[in-house]
Amino acid sequence: MKRTAALMLLTGVALFTAVLAWQGLPAIGHALSVAGWGLAAVTAWHLLPLVIDSHAWRILYRPPRPGLPRIVWARWIGESINGLLPVAQIGGDIAKARLLIKQGLAAAETGATVVVDITLAALTQMLFGMLGLVLLLVLIDKPDIAWGVAVGIGVMLALLALFYRLQRGGLFGALAVLVKRIGGGRAWLDFVGGAQSLDAAISAIYARPWTAVRALGWRWIGWVAGIGEVWLGLYFLGHPVGLADAVMLEALGQAIRGAAFAIPGALGVQEGGFVLLAGLIGLNPQIGLALSLIKRVRELGLGIPGLVAWQWAEGRLLERPRRSPAATPRHS
Repeated sequence: MKRTAALMLLTGVALFTAVLAWQGLPAIGHALSVAGWGLAAVTAWHLLPLVIDSHAWRILYRPPRPGLPRIVWARWIGESINGLLPVAQIGGDIAKARLLIKQGLAAAETGATVVVDITLAALTQMLFGMLGLVLLLVLIDKPDIAWGVAVGIGVMLALLALFYRLQRGGLFGALAVLVKRIGGGRAWLDFVGGAQSLDAAISAIYARPWTAVRALGWRWIGWVAGIGEVWLGLYFLGHPVGLADAVMLEALGQAIRGAAFAIPGALGVQEGGFVLLAGLIGLNPQIGLALSLIKRVRELGLGIPGLVAWQWAEGRLLERPRRSPAATPRHS
């Protein structure tokens, strides 16, 4: 697994370097210099979808729910890990669940909320991507690719439906033995109380359908709020676009990034995607690349402090047993 992660990281670095060389560093540097304080504005804007997504995750807990600041803190750390480290977009989710459990939240329930939240995020991202594809068809006026788009959407929905059914059918219990074997005998699900407990907690969440629907709605709002990053980025680059263009760029940019989950941060893939998407709506390819780099600046601006906070939190958790054996309450 370490060799695979290193290979994916090297692949991403190579792609990233190739895209930069292809578009020319001077032109990209000039575009970013024009953005100026817009880099800070885009970074600050991301706090809005971060809080919205945290609220969606919090809804999945049974009352009394943990406080929103605690959930925002955990999600911030999880996003930082997934965005900056070679963890295949899942290491951050494991880390944020572990942190909350170590602070006293119910283990199986916390693990279940993370799994269901990931599922809802995937569903809403697919729906958001479909919206982007529809807008792309409208904006570039090429109906001949509509059938290919429809097939791709159908396959994605079928895979998501299969994942949902597997969750309801005891997915983690069935995989526990295999995961333990792959992990060299280590029971990776023990920190959430075991596979059977996790399966039961996931089923309990789905048994409250209105809860899942509410979380789904807030997840959708979070994706929509993310459009502001693209609109602000292009505005400060001196190339403002309309709402339809901004939605298309954000929706398909996120879809491309999601498809490249094996490469840390979708390094290089995101950049190439924005270059191609920008060209489809008449923007200079360098502007598309500069927009992607603005997003990278935002990831670093929030992600590096997030990694520091993670290490600080882990250090506190290691010290806690030595200072006091007292248990922490389930929710605060």
